[in-house]
Amino acid sequence: MIHPGTRGDTAVAPLSSRSGHRKKKDPTSVGAWPALFIGPLMLGIAVFYYWPIFENVVASLKQTNAFGGNPQFVGFENYRELFASPDLRSAIGNTLLYTVIVLLGIPLSVAVAAMIELPGLRFKGLYRILYFMPYLAMPMAVAQVRKIVYNGQFGLLNQILRSVGVSDPPYWLVSPGWALFAVALFGLWASIGFNVIILSAGLKSIPRELYEAASIDGASAWRQFRMVTVPLLSPSIFFLTIMTTIGGFQLFDALYAMIGTGNPAEPRTRSLVSLFYRQAFVNHDQGLGAAVAIVIFALVAIVTLAQFLGQKRWVNYV
Repeated sequence: MIHPGTRGDTAVAPLSSRSGHRKKKDPTSVGAWPALFIGPLMLGIAVFYYWPIFENVVASLKQTNAFGGNPQFVGFENYRELFASPDLRSAIGNTLLYTVIVLLGIPLSVAVAAMIELPGLRFKGLYRILYFMPYLAMPMAVAQVRKIVYNGQFGLLNQILRSVGVSDPPYWLVSPGWALFAVALFGLWASIGFNVIILSAGLKSIPRELYEAASIDGASAWRQFRMVTVPLLSPSIFFLTIMTTIGGFQLFDALYAMIGTGNPAEPRTRSLVSLFYRQAFVNHDQGLGAAVAIVIFALVAIVTLAQFLGQKRWVNYV
């Protein structure tokens, strides 16, 4: 731009050039604020999660005794002893069996949630509360009630079996062949309330227009359930599968309350966490107990990773 009264070859420099090479501030930049908010959380996770895992790994490489003293570094000797023990194989088998049985509660929960969410059904809120109430009760208290139900002589279950002609029903919680099955049925029943609440929320998120379109196309109720409900409910089912699997590998409180110690069925129902408890706090072998804990962590991580890798085949995210 040429200003009057100046030489024709003199031009005013652009404002940007007069201000030097100043960088423009990125409007999308948020600076250090995310780190400020996330930092305390990550610090807490590191202190209360990752550091104990590291300490447990170190403890699994040492050997201690019941009378204390300085732990001795033994390398992988605890792991060699653990993997050579039949107790580990039995505990893994019991844990997997319990987990599989409890996972069967998810299809049952899908059916219950679908019935509760049927159009026109009254008192839906009451049904949800009734199904969810057992989940709110303390596990140890509920286990004691189930222990009474399973009582071989006076229990409600055996009274029902005798009334239908079973003359010699089993003593559920002291029979090695039935005790784990009885505990697993308790776990299945206890999980239904939480499952139903999660699945009911998932069912509410499915647009009704999809059912109307399927009905116009002539799809039956069963076909609508298979082709609309189950695929769109698969994220909730996947979440429950993950949580139930992790909970199954953590089985301890129900076994401790219903089976206890000194029970002839206890060796046949011992879970991985029960094996950890026995080695660490009964036999006072902290190193071997830490090795069991690392095995539990590794198994849960492997199974969970496999489930996440396999979800692409059947989980539908809309």
